[in-house]
Amino acid sequence: MRKLNAKNIAYYALLIALNVVLTRVGSIRIGGGGTELVRIGFGGFPIIFAGIVFGPVAGAIVGAVGDIIGMIVSPMGPYMPHFTLNAALTGVIPGLIMMRCKDKGCKTSFVNLLVAIAVGQVTTSIVLWAYFMKTLFGIPLVTILPGRIISQLVNIPLYAYMIKVILSRLPLAIDTK
Repeated sequence: MRKLNAKNIAYYALLIALNVVLTRVGSIRIGGGGTELVRIGFGGFPIIFAGIVFGPVAGAIVGAVGDIIGMIVSPMGPYMPHFTLNAALTGVIPGLIMMRCKDKGCKTSFVNLLVAIAVGQVTTSIVLWAYFMKTLFGIPLVTILPGRIISQLVNIPLYAYMIKVILSRLPLAIDTK
C-alpha cells in the first residue's frame, strides 16, 4: 500500500470522480420496482484500478466514497449500505490478490490481472450484488443472474486488458515507493 499523501489523495479523488461519472452518467440503467435492476457501464473500472495500483485500502476508499457521492448526486432507489460495502470490496479483492506482485512483469501479466479481476467481479458484481437484490428487494435470482454474468464475461477481460495497457505505459503507476 502506498502512503497517504497529497499526491495520492489527488489520484483517489480523480478516480472517485471518474467512478461517479462512469457509473451514474456514462452508463445505461434499467430500473424496476423502485430500484435499479441492470446497469451497463464501466463504473467499476476506476475502483478496480485503484485497488490494483494503489492497494486494497485505496480500492476500498475509492469504491465506498464513489458510491456515497454517486448516491447523493444521482440516487436510484433508497440508499443501502450493503451496496457501499460491495463497492468497497470491488477494489479490495483485486488489490489483495495483486499485492503478491512486486515487479512490473507480475503486475502487468494479463493472466494475473484476469484472475484478480475475475475473482473480485464474480464475488461482488455477480454473487453479492444478486444476493443483496434478492434479500433486500425480493427480486428473483433468475431475472438477475443472466444479465450480470453476460456483462461480466465482457467486462472482466476488458478491464484486465485496459489495466495492462495503462500499467505498461505508466511506469510511475506501479512505483512501490
